[in-house]
Amino acid sequence: MNPTLPSRQELESRIHDCNACPRLRSHCASIAETKRRAYQAETYWGKPITPFGPTSARLVIVGLAPGAHGANRTGRVFTGDRSGEWLYRALFRAGFANQPESLRRDDTLALNDAVITCVVKCAPPDNKPAPEELARCTRLFFETELELFNQAQVYLALGKIAWDALIHAFQLPKPRPSFAHGREVMLAKNPLFSNTKARPALLLGSYHPSQQNTFTGRLTEPLFDAIFLRARQAIADP
Repeated sequence: MNPTLPSRQELESRIHDCNACPRLRSHCASIAETKRRAYQAETYWGKPITPFGPTSARLVIVGLAPGAHGANRTGRVFTGDRSGEWLYRALFRAGFANQPESLRRDDTLALNDAVITCVVKCAPPDNKPAPEELARCTRLFFETELELFNQAQVYLALGKIAWDALIHAFQLPKPRPSFAHGREVMLAKNPLFSNTKARPALLLGSYHPSQQNTFTGRLTEPLFDAIFLRARQAIADP
């Protein structure tokens, strides 16, 4: 392991204290102050979001960014919005979570052999980070997380931006594989890892469980479940 690599606790402290993207920090703070009517009685988290799940996980799930009234409110990734409801139900059905709900960051939810993170740590306006914000967060935090999660056998990209971030991190040669639901790509040893024992891994693509995809039927629960069953199979028989 890279001797200069921070511990997970150190990295998460840096994430919480980050002010590298003024536009994103201003947006999160504004949302936390004005709130949504349904959550007026709650105190919003309003800070950058860190990963959730064990560092030793063999399944690494990557989303785009926190939801403005989801993780930016609750303080835990994919918690407090409909996307999270879909994700944690699927994780529970596949045996990666001890319960099908993620309500708040101090509930009894625990992940089994899975860790969830996002490429951008702050909720962006309209769910669209600027290219420079995406690149900055990837460089400062996301690629370091990938090195910390060095037991991964499967990376699951929820959406195209997460897919592209993983493809870039693993430095796949061009032409690079395009995103599609259910697409699979074998990844060689991550060049970010200084650990020479790091094994090849499987990259899986899935539609993001956003309302845009679930309400239209583009992503159904059987389609989503199939992705996690495939991940489970790949972990059992790498």
